[in-house]
Amino acid sequence: MLFMVEMIVNMPADMPADQANEIKAREKAYSQDLQRSGKWAHIWRVVGEYKNVSIFNVESNDELHTLLSGLPLFPYMDIKVTALCRHPSAI
Repeated sequence: MLFMVEMIVNMPADMPADQANEIKAREKAYSQDLQRSGKWAHIWRVVGEYKNVSIFNVESNDELHTLLSGLPLFPYMDIKVTALCRHPSAI
């Protein structure tokens, strides 16, 4: 199942820099592991925002929920999920 996931990150402005950097490092490692596995198929940065648009290729809604809630930045994110299907004009 394919899903488009939009993630906006809202880290607290008063979070200590060392704590923010540690969370971001864990986030990078986790997301890159998911990319290598093929579960996180694509990721794009949105210009001018602390936001990304990603495509996930997972077996179920539950799997996607588990992967997203495992993101170290999850507590600081606004997430919008859209289920995708193949367009009839796609080649």
